[in-house]
Amino acid sequence: MAADDFDVPRSSKRRLPNIAMSPETFGRGAEGFARFMGTPAFLVGMTVFCAVWLVWNTLLPESWQFDPRSLNFTLLTLILSLQASYAAPLILLAENRSTDRDRVEFEHDRQRAERNLADTEYLAREVAALRIAMREVATRDFIRSELRELLKELDEDAKGPVSNPVRSDRGDDEQVG
Repeated sequence: MAADDFDVPRSSKRRLPNIAMSPETFGRGAEGFARFMGTPAFLVGMTVFCAVWLVWNTLLPESWQFDPRSLNFTLLTLILSLQASYAAPLILLAENRSTDRDRVEFEHDRQRAERNLADTEYLAREVAALRIAMREVATRDFIRSELRELLKELDEDAKGPVSNPVRSDRGDDEQVG
């Protein structure tokens, strides 16, 4: 293709360089930035920066001033606006990530609560079944009362006359007499 062929469109377009950064890495960075902006260190640092800027450009001779008061500190205003224009979306991104994490955690908590409820209902059914079964089983008090009655009967039999013949191990009947 000739260099002066204007009838054929160019196939390659101008492209910006491809910056490969995972969304997770960028999100963690945004969260770190948002977290730092909420610290006292950032607020004190920003206050000191602005105070030094204002004092420098107000009190020093005009030849030393780089953002004079006569121009209403235009450069400082632009710097603070630039900082705010980047801070707002990064803070929103960090907040969205936090909301997503909270949503996932809430879902896990809900599933855990459902499992706990199902386990509790199962155990309640099992306890109810055991209670029903225990009504049909002899309890300790019932067995004790039955044993007491048997002991009374044995005591009464032991006190009464022996009228039954004693049997030996051979099976012969021996008369006691």
